[in-house]
Amino acid sequence: MGLVTSTEMFKKAYDGGYAVGAFNVNNMEIIQGIVEAAAEEQAPLILQVSAGARKYAHPVYLKKLVEAAVEVTGLDICLHLDHGDDFEICKACVDGGFTSVMIDGSKHSFTENIALTKQVVEYAHDHGVVVEAELGKLAGVEDDVNVDTRNATYTDPDEAVEFVERTGCDSLAITIGTSHGAFKFKGEPRLDFERLYKISDMLPGFPLVLHGASSVPKEFVNLCNQYGGQIPGAQGVPEDMLRKAAKSGVCKINIDTDLRLAMTASIRQVFVENPGWFDPRQYLGPGRSAIKAMVAHKIKNVLDCSHKR
Repeated sequence: MGLVTSTEMFKKAYDGGYAVGAFNVNNMEIIQGIVEAAAEEQAPLILQVSAGARKYAHPVYLKKLVEAAVEVTGLDICLHLDHGDDFEICKACVDGGFTSVMIDGSKHSFTENIALTKQVVEYAHDHGVVVEAELGKLAGVEDDVNVDTRNATYTDPDEAVEFVERTGCDSLAITIGTSHGAFKFKGEPRLDFERLYKISDMLPGFPLVLHGASSVPKEFVNLCNQYGGQIPGAQGVPEDMLRKAAKSGVCKINIDTDLRLAMTASIRQVFVENPGWFDPRQYLGPGRSAIKAMVAHKIKNVLDCSHKR
Protein backbone atom coordinates (compact mmCIF):
# COMPACT_ATOMS: atom_id res chain seq x y z
CA MET A 1 0.00 0.00 0.00
CA GLY A 2 1.11 3.58 -0.52
CA LEU A 3 1.16 6.45 -2.96
CA VAL A 4 1.30 5.12 -6.51
CA THR A 5 1.23 6.44 -10.06
CA SER A 6 -1.84 6.07 -12.25
CA THR A 7 -0.07 3.88 -14.84
CA GLU A 8 -1.44 0.51 -13.76
CA MET A 9 -4.82 2.01 -12.86
CA PHE A 10 -5.24 3.40 -16.37
CA LYS A 11 -4.12 0.22 -18.09
CA LYS A 12 -6.73 -1.80 -16.21
CA ALA A 13 -9.39 0.88 -16.78
CA TYR A 14 -8.72 1.07 -20.52
CA ASP A 15 -8.80 -2.71 -20.93
CA GLY A 16 -11.87 -3.03 -18.71
CA GLY A 17 -13.92 -0.20 -20.19
CA TYR A 18 -14.34 1.75 -16.97
CA ALA A 19 -12.92 4.96 -15.50
CA VAL A 20 -11.03 5.88 -12.32
CA GLY A 21 -12.49 8.70 -10.27
CA ALA A 22 -10.22 11.69 -9.64
CA PHE A 23 -11.65 13.61 -6.70
CA ASN A 24 -10.47 17.05 -5.64
CA VAL A 25 -9.57 17.43 -1.96
CA ASN A 26 -9.37 20.49 0.28
CA ASN A 27 -9.60 19.31 3.88
CA MET A 28 -9.65 16.29 6.18
CA GLU A 29 -13.38 15.57 6.04
CA ILE A 30 -13.45 15.57 2.23
CA ILE A 31 -10.50 13.17 2.11
CA GLN A 32 -12.06 10.90 4.73
CA GLY A 33 -15.41 10.73 2.97
CA ILE A 34 -13.80 9.86 -0.37
CA VAL A 35 -11.36 7.24 0.89
CA GLU A 36 -13.92 5.54 3.14
CA ALA A 37 -16.16 5.05 0.10
CA ALA A 38 -13.27 3.83 -2.06
CA ALA A 39 -12.12 1.43 0.66
CA GLU A 40 -15.57 -0.10 1.08
CA GLU A 41 -15.97 -0.41 -2.69
CA GLN A 42 -12.37 -1.63 -3.17
CA ALA A 43 -11.94 0.87 -5.98
CA PRO A 44 -8.85 2.49 -7.54
CA LEU A 45 -8.52 6.09 -6.44
CA ILE A 46 -6.95 9.38 -7.48
CA LEU A 47 -6.98 12.32 -5.08
CA GLN A 48 -6.08 15.61 -6.67
CA VAL A 49 -5.02 19.01 -5.43
CA SER A 50 -5.91 22.19 -7.30
CA ALA A 51 -4.41 25.67 -7.11
CA GLY A 52 -7.21 26.74 -4.77
CA ALA A 53 -6.58 23.77 -2.49
CA ARG A 54 -2.87 24.54 -2.36
CA LYS A 55 -3.61 28.10 -1.30
CA TYR A 56 -6.25 27.06 1.22
CA ALA A 57 -4.59 24.11 2.96
CA HIS A 58 -0.97 23.98 1.69
CA PRO A 59 0.31 20.93 -0.25
CA VAL A 60 2.23 19.54 2.74
CA TYR A 61 -0.89 19.36 4.92
CA LEU A 62 -2.86 17.70 2.12
CA LYS A 63 -0.10 15.20 1.36
CA LYS A 64 0.14 14.20 5.02
CA LEU A 65 -3.64 13.76 5.20
CA VAL A 66 -3.54 11.54 2.11
CA GLU A 67 -0.69 9.53 3.61
CA ALA A 68 -2.81 9.09 6.75
CA ALA A 69 -5.67 7.86 4.55
CA VAL A 70 -3.34 5.28 3.00
CA GLU A 71 -2.27 4.09 6.45
CA VAL A 72 -5.82 3.85 7.76
CA THR A 73 -7.47 2.22 4.73
CA GLY A 74 -4.65 0.26 3.10
CA LEU A 75 -5.56 1.72 -0.28
CA ASP A 76 -3.09 2.49 -3.03
CA ILE A 77 -3.77 6.13 -3.86
CA CYS A 78 -2.47 8.29 -6.69
CA LEU A 79 -1.78 11.84 -5.45
CA HIS A 80 -2.22 14.19 -8.40
CA LEU A 81 -1.57 17.87 -9.05
CA ASP A 82 -4.61 19.32 -10.83
CA HIS A 83 -4.05 22.14 -13.34
CA GLY A 84 -0.44 23.00 -12.71
CA ASP A 85 0.08 26.08 -14.86
CA ASP A 86 3.88 26.26 -15.06
CA PHE A 87 7.00 24.13 -14.74
CA GLU A 88 7.84 25.43 -11.26
CA ILE A 89 4.65 24.24 -9.56
CA CYS A 90 4.89 20.85 -11.28
CA LYS A 91 8.53 20.53 -10.17
CA ALA A 92 7.61 21.50 -6.61
CA CYS A 93 4.92 18.82 -6.46
CA VAL A 94 7.21 16.18 -7.96
CA ASP A 95 9.86 17.09 -5.40
CA GLY A 96 7.21 17.14 -2.67
CA GLY A 97 6.13 13.55 -3.19
CA PHE A 98 3.18 13.76 -5.57
CA THR A 99 2.99 10.72 -7.85
CA SER A 100 1.24 12.44 -10.74
CA VAL A 101 1.15 16.02 -12.03
CA MET A 102 -0.90 17.84 -14.62
CA ILE A 103 0.69 20.56 -16.69
CA ASP A 104 -2.05 22.68 -18.20
CA GLY A 105 -0.52 24.53 -21.12
CA SER A 106 -3.84 24.90 -22.93
CA LYS A 107 -3.72 28.69 -22.66
CA HIS A 108 -0.58 28.71 -24.81
CA SER A 109 -0.14 28.12 -28.50
CA PHE A 110 0.12 24.52 -29.71
CA THR A 111 3.89 24.82 -30.08
CA GLU A 112 4.37 26.47 -26.69
CA ASN A 113 2.12 23.89 -25.03
CA ILE A 114 4.26 21.10 -26.48
CA ALA A 115 7.49 22.70 -25.28
CA LEU A 116 6.18 23.29 -21.75
CA THR A 117 4.63 19.84 -21.46
CA LYS A 118 7.80 18.16 -22.72
CA GLN A 119 9.86 20.04 -20.11
CA VAL A 120 7.58 18.80 -17.32
CA VAL A 121 7.51 15.25 -18.71
CA GLU A 122 11.29 15.00 -18.81
CA TYR A 123 11.65 16.17 -15.21
CA ALA A 124 8.75 14.11 -13.87
CA HIS A 125 9.77 10.90 -15.63
CA ASP A 126 13.29 11.26 -14.28
CA HIS A 127 11.71 11.14 -10.81
CA GLY A 128 9.24 8.32 -11.44
CA VAL A 129 6.20 10.61 -11.70
CA VAL A 130 3.57 10.51 -14.47
CA VAL A 131 2.23 13.53 -16.36
CA GLU A 132 -1.23 14.52 -17.56
CA ALA A 133 -1.42 17.27 -20.19
CA GLU A 134 -4.31 19.20 -21.73
CA LEU A 135 -5.11 20.05 -25.33
CA GLY A 136 -8.08 22.28 -26.07
CA LYS A 137 -9.60 24.90 -23.78
CA LEU A 138 -12.32 23.89 -21.32
CA ALA A 139 -14.93 26.54 -20.54
CA GLY A 140 -16.03 27.43 -17.02
CA VAL A 141 -14.58 28.43 -13.66
CA GLU A 142 -12.71 26.28 -11.15
CA ASP A 143 -10.34 27.90 -8.65
CA ASP A 144 -7.73 29.73 -10.80
CA VAL A 145 -9.02 28.27 -14.09
CA ASN A 146 -11.41 30.68 -15.81
CA VAL A 147 -12.20 30.36 -19.52
CA ASP A 148 -15.02 32.24 -21.22
CA THR A 149 -17.22 30.06 -23.43
CA ARG A 150 -16.25 32.19 -26.42
CA ASN A 151 -12.63 31.16 -25.93
CA ALA A 152 -13.27 27.46 -25.35
CA THR A 153 -11.99 25.17 -28.10
CA TYR A 154 -12.48 21.46 -28.71
CA THR A 155 -9.51 19.14 -29.06
CA ASP A 156 -8.38 18.50 -32.63
CA PRO A 157 -7.78 14.74 -33.15
CA ASP A 158 -4.79 15.18 -35.46
CA GLU A 159 -3.19 17.63 -33.05
CA ALA A 160 -3.83 15.21 -30.19
CA VAL A 161 -1.79 12.49 -31.90
CA GLU A 162 1.08 14.86 -32.67
CA PHE A 163 0.97 16.31 -29.15
CA VAL A 164 1.22 12.90 -27.44
CA GLU A 165 4.02 11.77 -29.76
CA ARG A 166 6.07 14.92 -29.29
CA THR A 167 5.61 15.39 -25.54
CA GLY A 168 5.62 11.84 -24.20
CA CYS A 169 2.81 12.68 -21.76
CA ASP A 170 1.15 9.74 -19.99
CA SER A 171 -2.47 10.86 -20.32
CA LEU A 172 -4.31 13.66 -22.11
CA ALA A 173 -7.23 15.80 -20.99
CA ILE A 174 -9.41 16.51 -24.01
CA THR A 175 -12.22 18.95 -24.61
CA ILE A 176 -15.47 17.56 -26.02
CA GLY A 177 -18.07 19.81 -24.37
CA THR A 178 -17.66 19.46 -20.61
CA SER A 179 -16.86 22.54 -18.53
CA HIS A 180 -15.79 23.52 -15.03
CA GLY A 181 -18.25 24.61 -12.39
CA ALA A 182 -21.94 23.98 -11.67
CA PHE A 183 -23.39 25.63 -14.78
CA LYS A 184 -22.15 23.45 -17.62
CA PHE A 185 -25.08 23.66 -20.05
CA LYS A 186 -27.76 26.27 -20.69
CA GLY A 187 -29.89 23.95 -22.80
CA GLU A 188 -29.79 20.26 -23.56
CA PRO A 189 -26.49 18.69 -22.47
CA ARG A 190 -24.35 17.63 -25.42
CA LEU A 191 -20.91 16.03 -25.68
CA ASP A 192 -19.07 15.52 -28.96
CA PHE A 193 -18.77 11.74 -28.81
CA GLU A 194 -17.73 11.48 -32.46
CA ARG A 195 -14.68 13.57 -31.60
CA LEU A 196 -13.96 11.33 -28.61
CA TYR A 197 -14.27 8.18 -30.73
CA LYS A 198 -11.91 9.58 -33.35
CA ILE A 199 -9.27 10.62 -30.81
CA SER A 200 -9.52 7.26 -29.05
CA ASP A 201 -9.20 5.37 -32.36
CA MET A 202 -6.16 7.43 -33.35
CA LEU A 203 -4.52 6.89 -29.95
CA PRO A 204 -5.26 3.22 -29.25
CA GLY A 205 -4.54 2.16 -25.70
CA PHE A 206 -3.80 5.71 -24.59
CA PRO A 207 -5.67 7.03 -21.51
CA LEU A 208 -7.84 10.10 -22.03
CA VAL A 209 -9.17 12.37 -19.29
CA LEU A 210 -12.40 14.34 -18.84
CA HIS A 211 -12.29 17.51 -16.77
CA GLY A 212 -15.42 19.37 -15.75
CA ALA A 213 -17.32 16.08 -15.45
CA SER A 214 -19.42 16.58 -12.34
CA SER A 215 -23.08 15.69 -12.80
CA VAL A 216 -24.42 18.42 -10.46
CA PRO A 217 -27.16 16.14 -9.01
CA LYS A 218 -30.51 17.86 -8.67
CA GLU A 219 -31.01 16.55 -5.13
CA PHE A 220 -27.96 18.50 -3.95
CA VAL A 221 -28.92 21.64 -5.83
CA ASN A 222 -32.48 21.48 -4.52
CA LEU A 223 -31.30 20.83 -0.96
CA CYS A 224 -28.91 23.80 -1.13
CA ASN A 225 -31.66 26.07 -2.43
CA GLN A 226 -34.19 24.72 0.09
CA TYR A 227 -31.92 25.73 2.97
CA GLY A 228 -30.97 29.20 1.78
CA GLY A 229 -28.71 28.61 -1.20
CA GLN A 230 -28.99 30.53 -4.46
CA ILE A 231 -27.83 28.29 -7.30
CA PRO A 232 -30.83 28.07 -9.64
CA GLY A 233 -30.27 26.60 -13.07
CA ALA A 234 -27.19 24.55 -12.15
CA GLN A 235 -26.73 21.67 -14.57
CA GLY A 236 -23.99 19.08 -15.03
CA VAL A 237 -23.01 16.21 -17.30
CA PRO A 238 -25.62 13.43 -17.29
CA GLU A 239 -24.26 10.28 -15.72
CA ASP A 240 -25.16 8.10 -18.72
CA MET A 241 -22.84 10.25 -20.85
CA LEU A 242 -19.99 9.66 -18.41
CA ARG A 243 -20.59 5.90 -18.49
CA LYS A 244 -20.51 6.06 -22.29
CA ALA A 245 -17.23 8.02 -22.26
CA ALA A 246 -15.64 5.51 -19.87
CA LYS A 247 -16.14 2.78 -22.47
CA SER A 248 -14.38 4.82 -25.14
CA GLY A 249 -10.87 5.42 -23.84
CA VAL A 250 -11.65 7.88 -21.01
CA CYS A 251 -9.77 6.36 -18.06
CA LYS A 252 -9.93 9.31 -15.62
CA ILE A 253 -13.01 11.37 -14.81
CA ASN A 254 -12.57 14.45 -12.63
CA ILE A 255 -15.16 15.22 -9.96
CA ASP A 256 -15.06 18.37 -7.83
CA THR A 257 -18.30 20.36 -7.99
CA ASP A 258 -20.37 17.38 -6.85
CA LEU A 259 -18.21 17.10 -3.73
CA ARG A 260 -18.76 20.76 -2.94
CA LEU A 261 -22.50 20.50 -3.47
CA ALA A 262 -22.88 17.36 -1.35
CA MET A 263 -21.01 18.87 1.60
CA THR A 264 -22.59 22.32 1.33
CA ALA A 265 -26.14 20.98 1.03
CA SER A 266 -25.65 18.84 4.13
CA ILE A 267 -24.11 21.66 6.16
CA ARG A 268 -26.84 24.12 5.17
CA GLN A 269 -29.47 21.64 6.31
CA VAL A 270 -27.74 21.14 9.66
CA PHE A 271 -27.47 24.90 10.26
CA VAL A 272 -31.16 25.52 9.55
CA GLU A 273 -32.48 22.53 11.47
CA ASN A 274 -30.13 22.96 14.44
CA PRO A 275 -29.56 26.70 14.98
CA GLY A 276 -28.11 26.12 18.43
CA TRP A 277 -25.24 23.94 17.22
CA PHE A 278 -21.80 25.53 17.02
CA ASP A 279 -19.41 22.58 17.25
CA PRO A 280 -17.80 22.14 13.79
CA ARG A 281 -17.93 18.36 14.24
CA GLN A 282 -21.72 18.58 14.33
CA TYR A 283 -21.90 19.84 10.74
CA LEU A 284 -18.64 18.63 9.22
CA GLY A 285 -19.50 15.05 10.23
CA PRO A 286 -22.75 14.98 8.22
CA GLY A 287 -20.90 16.73 5.37
CA ARG A 288 -18.33 13.95 5.37
CA SER A 289 -21.09 11.32 5.32
CA ALA A 290 -22.78 13.05 2.37
CA ILE A 291 -19.52 12.97 0.42
CA LYS A 292 -19.00 9.29 1.24
CA ALA A 293 -22.46 8.37 -0.05
CA MET A 294 -22.05 10.42 -3.21
CA VAL A 295 -18.59 8.99 -4.00
CA ALA A 296 -19.83 5.43 -3.43
CA HIS A 297 -22.61 6.10 -5.93
CA LYS A 298 -20.13 7.43 -8.49
CA ILE A 299 -17.84 4.44 -8.05
CA LYS A 300 -20.62 1.86 -8.38
CA ASN A 301 -23.04 3.44 -10.84
CA VAL A 302 -21.09 5.90 -12.97
CA LEU A 303 -17.39 5.01 -13.09
CA ASP A 304 -18.06 1.25 -12.84
CA CYS A 305 -14.80 0.78 -10.93
CA SER A 306 -16.15 -0.96 -7.84
CA HIS A 307 -13.99 -3.98 -6.92
CA LYS A 308 -11.50 -3.04 -9.67
CA ARG A 309 -8.67 -2.19 -7.26
